[in-house]
Amino acid sequence: MLWFLVLHIIALVFWVASLLYLPALIAGHEARRSPVEVRINPHNSIERFVFTRIATPAALLAIIAGTLVFVVDGTVDGWLVAKLTVVTALVVCHVGVGLLVLKMEQKAEHPLRGWCITAAMLICTLFSLILWLVLAKPSVELPL
Repeated sequence: MLWFLVLHIIALVFWVASLLYLPALIAGHEARRSPVEVRINPHNSIERFVFTRIATPAALLAIIAGTLVFVVDGTVDGWLVAKLTVVTALVVCHVGVGLLVLKMEQKAEHPLRGWCITAAMLICTLFSLILWLVLAKPSVELPL
């Protein structure tokens, strides 16, 4: 079980780091956009590469390894249910960042910088909450 836990932690760090890096990449891409920019393949961006090749596989690995940790350990506590709820919100943020990548590639008329800042702040908040739930393991009553 220790190896699953180590794999889970490493994958979670890669997932959150890439989710925090992507809004900065998207905002930076918007800042240096020029009206004369011509790209052969608009879907061949570093933002798409980070999202599809790093963030998404890390998310899947973190979720699978985390699931194996509590299945093998047999843990079903209130803090774990709360953590899984926050992880679900992080998955929703993951989808939102993917939508930001698509908007960037479609050259959205409205600036995406505000959405990027919001996404980064929300991801930081959710990751901090996950860390607190795991380290503090507060007693949360499960309704039966």
